[in-house]
Amino acid sequence: MRLLPVFLTVGCAGLAMLLNVGCASGPGANKTSAPGVEKTPPGEWLFAYFRQRYDSRVEVDAAGHTHNIPLPNPMRVEQLHFALSTDGRHWTPLNDNQPVWSHRLRDPYVQRGADGWWHLVATGGQRSREAGTNAGPVCLYARSQDLVHWEEVRSLALMSGVRDATGRPARNIWAPEWYYDRQTGDTVVLWSSSFEEAGWQRSRLWYARTRDWETFTPAQVLFAPPYSVIDGTLLEHDGTYFLFHKEEEFGAATGERRGIRLATAQKLEGPYQVFNGPLNGGQIAPTITEGPEVMPDPIQSGWLLVYDFCMADGFGISTSPDLYHWTVDPAVSFPPDARHGCVTHLTAAEAARLRRLFSGKE
Repeated sequence: MRLLPVFLTVGCAGLAMLLNVGCASGPGANKTSAPGVEKTPPGEWLFAYFRQRYDSRVEVDAAGHTHNIPLPNPMRVEQLHFALSTDGRHWTPLNDNQPVWSHRLRDPYVQRGADGWWHLVATGGQRSREAGTNAGPVCLYARSQDLVHWEEVRSLALMSGVRDATGRPARNIWAPEWYYDRQTGDTVVLWSSSFEEAGWQRSRLWYARTRDWETFTPAQVLFAPPYSVIDGTLLEHDGTYFLFHKEEEFGAATGERRGIRLATAQKLEGPYQVFNGPLNGGQIAPTITEGPEVMPDPIQSGWLLVYDFCMADGFGISTSPDLYHWTVDPAVSFPPDARHGCVTHLTAAEAARLRRLFSGKE
């Protein structure tokens, strides 16, 4: 098995180990007596995100030309932010909605690993000059024992050496996440990459495996549906793997199809079958949405699907009893300007300490 190196060193045990949810990657599961429903343990939920109001929206006309449609009041803070919630629907930002870590990143994904450390991956990082052009695009990695102090900050060249049929290298690594494979003991990192000029064009979901966050198996395609796809998040429940993702199609030829879809498989590496939801010809959430995350409903049986209304500067939530059939919950609140993030579970003590730290009381 050929392993790929990590380039450029620059700088999620415990209660969470009971979950196979949160950021959709915990190693274990805690079931209620009701079949098919996850039990939420005591504690609180953490939402990790960055902030932005987009300056434009990309549209494609009948001739195939792209146009940037201006949006009002743009802003961008590409750094890690935290918010807390007890019900999964109403989120209170920490640190007055200001960054809790200064490193540049987008689409943060953080979860506690089997080693007890919090492992973060995100869109970002910096390509090593020594690695050369063959290294390809990178994403950001860091780890922490307390969600406050981050170390081993480095860039992961997960698409190193990968070329398409015409010899082109990948152009991007977007919205990486990771999932602990209990059957093998590996950590599976998944992300989207494209070989086209724009990262949303003809994109596929890819994956690689690691046991130490230092060496990785060669990147392979995880999911290649008949549409461009980004923002994958993975959950195993009752022997089925649920791959929530964003269909990234829009324009005169397809209509507006930038929204959340679901595919399922009996094995982690697939093959995945697309589930045809009731919205917009197969989707399960309204458009335009992205960055799906799934968590057990903290206040009733079932699940929550969290998604980003990225072009409308808002967040949404849908509820489900079974992970297939979803209903929009209109009574939700998120931090202002929050963009693509993840959710994960904290103990009550961990949540209380973060409140103290980021309120200036410790």
